Amino acid sequence: MKILTAYFSHSGENYFAGKIINIEEGNTSIVAKKIAAITGSELFEIKRAAPYPIAYRDCVKEAVEELKAAARPALAENKDVAGYDAVILCYPNWCGTMPTPVFAFLERGAFAGKRIFPLCTNEGSGLGSSGRDIKRLCPDAEVAAGLSVKGGNARDCDKDLAAWLKKNGLKS
Repeated sequence: MKILTAYFSHSGENYFAGKIINIEEGNTSIVAKKIAAITGSELFEIKRAAPYPIAYRDCVKEAVEELKAAARPALAENKDVAGYDAVILCYPNWCGTMPTPVFAFLERGAFAGKRIFPLCTNEGSGLGSSGRDIKRLCPDAEVAAGLSVKGGNARDCDKDLAAWLKKNGLKS
């Protein structure tokens, strides 16, 4: 099976356990790289053409405005998913769902007949409505039950990742 691990992540100021701290690498990036190493899948970063602000409050303000407007921002690069059987889709929970660049990635891709495995990093809000949103955007894809990873545990989630990947037939 040919697998793509596609992810969106944000570095800079992030929310952790009630505090805003500065991080060099986003939690979702850390988890996606672990998945690619475990599965041997290709790694693709979903990036907005115009990066989000580094400051947490400015980033949240912009993300909320985009979500309210149902914006689909330009991406730095598009990825053709035609040659893949499965896509492990990793993203943080922003405003109760996926960041709008992930919506744009899904709407621009040909996901019919693909298996999509959602993974959402968050600080306690779980996957929110992202699973339903993925199913709505990709009605002809098989969307598996997602995995919620607490962002603060991104570096130490190997056992949970391995179990989820094995359960879904993505790792032996």
